[in-house]
Amino acid sequence: MAHSSLTVNSRSRVRADLILLLASLFWGIGFSAQRVGVTHLNPNFFNGLRFLLAGLVLLPLVLLRWKRIQPMKKTAVWGSVVAGVVLFGAASLQSMGVRYTTAANAGFITGLYVVIIPIILSIVFKRSPRRSIWLAAAVATIGLFLLSTGGSIRLNNGDALVLFSALFWGLHVLVIGWLVKYADVFFLGVVQFFICGLLNLWVGWGPPDRGGMVEILGVWHAILYNGIFSVGLGFTLQALGQEVAPAADAAIILCMESVFSAIFGWILLGEYLLPVQILGCVLMLAGMMLAQIDLIIKNTRVAV
Repeated sequence: MAHSSLTVNSRSRVRADLILLLASLFWGIGFSAQRVGVTHLNPNFFNGLRFLLAGLVLLPLVLLRWKRIQPMKKTAVWGSVVAGVVLFGAASLQSMGVRYTTAANAGFITGLYVVIIPIILSIVFKRSPRRSIWLAAAVATIGLFLLSTGGSIRLNNGDALVLFSALFWGLHVLVIGWLVKYADVFFLGVVQFFICGLLNLWVGWGPPDRGGMVEILGVWHAILYNGIFSVGLGFTLQALGQEVAPAADAAIILCMESVFSAIFGWILLGEYLLPVQILGCVLMLAGMMLAQIDLIIKNTRVAV
């Protein structure tokens, strides 16, 4: 029986890891589509369209599961609203930054939330960061400098905005990790997508850059991909994966969006990286891995 239980748990872990990897793939490709969209539309207006589209796509699933969803506590409802507000902050800053930097840069810098998350936890719970966290932060910061500046002193404004968005992405991962214990995944998705979408439209609506029908039709493919795959499926898969996968697995797998963003930025947009920037990418990935090394060792010992 113990062996059978272990096998079932192992299969659940593998399934959750694959779900998270698929989410990171959708997000990584999404950076290229997002870059196309925000070059033609106001970033907030573009966000409003893609998040509302994602909410509409998931809405039928919520209606079909309504009897199961109804018993949820108020915590799940208000928590989903909070998730939407945090998501608005993260997506807005990221989209404004992507307009002035490359998809590869945006993907790798966003991935710094893997380093930010444990630091936030240490501050909130008054725990001194582990030595591995400081080492991870130092390595990732050096990598960020090389990737964003190519070794020069100047920091791209777009990179700075994306870096600030990484703080909100870290908060969002923490909120989702807590909420999946109380809220239905699809209900959570619809609420946070509609909140985020409406807030973005409210901020982005108006002249001179709100985006007319001609501009919208010009980037319809970017809106559809981001709305259905990057947002609708990506964030839903994240929540589903975080229901099972331990923090170490989830953090490392989700940060693979950085790698996918660089690969598809090269394939789809022809964005090439200098050798020093590639070194920066490697250092950032090393920092992301180091941020979770203690948890990996701990999980390995428990498994043994």
